[in-house]
Amino acid sequence: MEEKHIVFGVHITDRMTKAGAVQELLTAYGCNIKTRIGLHHVDHNLCSPRGLILLEMYGDEATCHEMADKLAKIEGVDVQKMIFDHP
Repeated sequence: MEEKHIVFGVHITDRMTKAGAVQELLTAYGCNIKTRIGLHHVDHNLCSPRGLILLEMYGDEATCHEMADKLAKIEGVDVQKMIFDHP
C-alpha cells in the first residue's frame, strides 16, 4: 500500500509579524516537507498582508500532524488538512 498524501493549507493573516514564527516551524520540520508552495496577492500597488502556503508532507503521519498543530497555535494562522488514502 502506498503512503497517504497529506497536504496542509496554511493561511497567515499577518505575514509581516507572523512569517518568522511560521518559517521557524517549517525549518524545524523541513525533512517532512516534500513540496512547499507560497501564494499571496501582489501587484504594482500592494503586497498583501495575507498569504497561503501549501505543504505536501512526507514521513511519519504523527510528526506531520504535530507540525500542523503547532502552526495552528500561532495567532493569525489557520491550518486546513487534506488526507488522501490509497486503497
